Amino acid sequence: MSTLSLAVRDSSTMLRRNLLHARRYPSLTLNLLLTPVMLLLLFVYIFGDVMGAGIGGGAGRSEYIAYVLPGILLMTIGSTVIGAAVSVATDMSEGIIARFRTMAIHRGSVLVGHVVGSVLQSMASVVLVGAVGVAIGFRSTDASALEWLAAFGLIALFALALTWIAVGMGMASPNAEAASNSAMPLILLPLISSAFTPIDAMPGWFQPIAEYQPFTPAIETLRGLLLGTEIGHNGWLAVAWSVGLAVLGYRWSTSKFSADPK
Repeated sequence: MSTLSLAVRDSSTMLRRNLLHARRYPSLTLNLLLTPVMLLLLFVYIFGDVMGAGIGGGAGRSEYIAYVLPGILLMTIGSTVIGAAVSVATDMSEGIIARFRTMAIHRGSVLVGHVVGSVLQSMASVVLVGAVGVAIGFRSTDASALEWLAAFGLIALFALALTWIAVGMGMASPNAEAASNSAMPLILLPLISSAFTPIDAMPGWFQPIAEYQPFTPAIETLRGLLLGTEIGHNGWLAVAWSVGLAVLGYRWSTSKFSADPK
C-alpha cells in the first residue's frame, strides 16, 4: 500500500472514531452550541431595538438580525472547536495518543481525524445556528450564488484555522479542564470584535483591540458577502489570518505530537 493510500485509510479510521465519540457523547457539542444560539436570541429580542439604533440609519430589530448573525456564525465556530481541544486533551491524558504512537499507522492520521471531525461539526453547527437566524428573520436576498459559495469557503477555512489552534491547545494541556479553559479566548474574542457593534462606536483606545484580531476582518468579509456591504481589505486580511493561524496551529500540533512523551 502506498504512503498516500495508508494516510487516507488511517485518517478515515480516525475520523470515524471521532465522529462516533461525538455521537455517543453529544452533551459537549450541544452545550457549546447553546452559547451562540442564546447570544443570538438575547441580542436580537432583548437588545435588538437599542443595538439596532446604534448601528445607524434608524435600524431596528430586523436590521440588527442581519448585522449580528455573521458574527454569531463565526462565534459558533470558536465555540464548537473547544470540543476538539477537550477531545485531544482527553486522548493525551488517557494515554491513547501514546498507544497510537506505537502502532503501525500513519502518524498524521491521528491529528487529521480530530481536525476533519471538528471542522465537520463546526460546519453543521453553523448551519443549525444559521437556520435559527433565518427562523427569526434573517434574509440575504441580494447575495449571488458565487457570494454564497465564497461565504461558505471562508467559514470552512476559518473553521480549519481555529481547529488546528484548538488541537494545539489540547496537545499542550495536561487535562480536559485545562484545555477547555485555554480555548476560551476563541469565544471571548468575538465579543470584543465588530460582531455586535461597529468599531467606530467603540472608545478610541479600544478600537485597535477590536480591529487588529482575526474575527473582525472575517466578520466584515462575511457580512459583505451576505449583505452587500463594503468588504475592502478585509477579505485579504481574513484569508491571511486564517492561513496564518492554520499553519501556526498545524506546526504547533505536529511538533507536540512528534515530541517524545515525558
